Amino acid sequence: MTEPVVLLPTMMCDARLFQAQITPLSRQRPVMVAPISGAERIDEIASTLLDMLPHKFALAGHSMGGIVALELLRRAPNRVTRLALMATSPFGETPQTSAAYEPLIVAARAGRLDQALKGVVPRAALAPGPGRVAVLGQFHAMAHDAGAGQFVAQLRALQRRRDQQSTLRRCKVPTTIICGAHDTITPPRRHALMAGLVPCSRLEVIEQAGHFMPLEAPDALNQILQNWLAQPYVLQDRQA
Repeated sequence: MTEPVVLLPTMMCDARLFQAQITPLSRQRPVMVAPISGAERIDEIASTLLDMLPHKFALAGHSMGGIVALELLRRAPNRVTRLALMATSPFGETPQTSAAYEPLIVAARAGRLDQALKGVVPRAALAPGPGRVAVLGQFHAMAHDAGAGQFVAQLRALQRRRDQQSTLRRCKVPTTIICGAHDTITPPRRHALMAGLVPCSRLEVIEQAGHFMPLEAPDALNQILQNWLAQPYVLQDRQA
C-alpha cells in the first residue's frame, strides 16, 4: 500500500481546513488529519504526535502545522517519506515578533477572541474578492470551537519555537513548498528562501490564493499535492 498522508492544520483549525483535500487524496491512500494542540511547546506537540502517527508517512503542514511538520522531520527524519510545506516559515521568532503576540493573548483571555484572531490572520492576508468573507468565517468558526485556551497555548508554542533552517538543509525527501501569491503573513519571497534551503524541492505559487490556500484555491492545491505524491522517492539535486 502507498504511504499514508498526514495533514497538519494551522492554529485554531481542524480537519475542516482540509475538507476539499481529504476526499481526492483518500481515493488512493489513507489520509489522517492530526491535531497540533495540547501543549505550549512545539517539541512537546511533535513528541505526542510521533506516538500516534504511522511508522512512515507523507507529511503536509499548513502555517503552524508546517512548523510542527519541521519539528517532526527534525526528530524523526527516517519516518517522513516526503514533505509539503504550505504558507509557513522555518525561522524562529524574533524578540519583536514574539512580543507582538502578547496583546493578542490578553485579548483572547479577556473574551475578545474575534479581535485576537484578526490580529493573527487579517483580511489582507487573503486573496482579494468576495470569497474572503466566507473563508474568514470558516476560520473563525473553527477557532471558536477550539476556544481561547487553545489560542493562548498555540501562541506560546510559536513564541518558543526553534529555527529550523538547518532541518531544511538536511532534508533528503521529495519536498514541495507551496504559497499563495497574496499571502502577507508568509509571503512568496519567504517561501523562495525556504525552497533554496532544501537540496531537492519544488516551489509552487498559487496565484488565486492568500494564506488559506486549502479553502481559497482547493482545486489548484489538490493538483499540486497530487503531483507531490507522484514524485519519485529518489531525486537529483536541482543544482547537480
